[in-house]
Amino acid sequence: MKWKLVFATNNAHKLDEIRSILGERVEILSLKDIGCDADIPETADTLEGNAALKAEYIYRHYGLDCFADDTGLEVEALGGAPGVYSARYANGEGHDSEANMRKLLHELEGVTHRQAQFRTAICLIEGAQNLKYVMSGWSLDR
Repeated sequence: MKWKLVFATNNAHKLDEIRSILGERVEILSLKDIGCDADIPETADTLEGNAALKAEYIYRHYGLDCFADDTGLEVEALGGAPGVYSARYANGEGHDSEANMRKLLHELEGVTHRQAQFRTAICLIEGAQNLKYVMSGWSLDR
């Protein structure tokens, strides 16, 4: 029997990417597939914490193996900001990428050292063995 694994995201592009990477080896279920329409809170102070909150929510409420991610842009000249607040950087709510970009560029005016990276944290909860893994890494460094 194929392993069923929930990916705790509403991002259709991410789902398609993961499904194409894993192919037929794992059945990746979306939040929609399991009937989850909750706005899972991302209230942690770290990317790792937010990934864990999402995966734990799904496991606790649905009893299914799950993985979740959180990604943030970390700008060295801004002390790692916006980081965990990347999606809601401009106004504290929502996901207004244009407003976030305008705020970021405004804060970088006159700054020549603009080294930044996107960092992703992933939490996997495999309930059959009560295993929880949290890992993070970098997807871009310039």
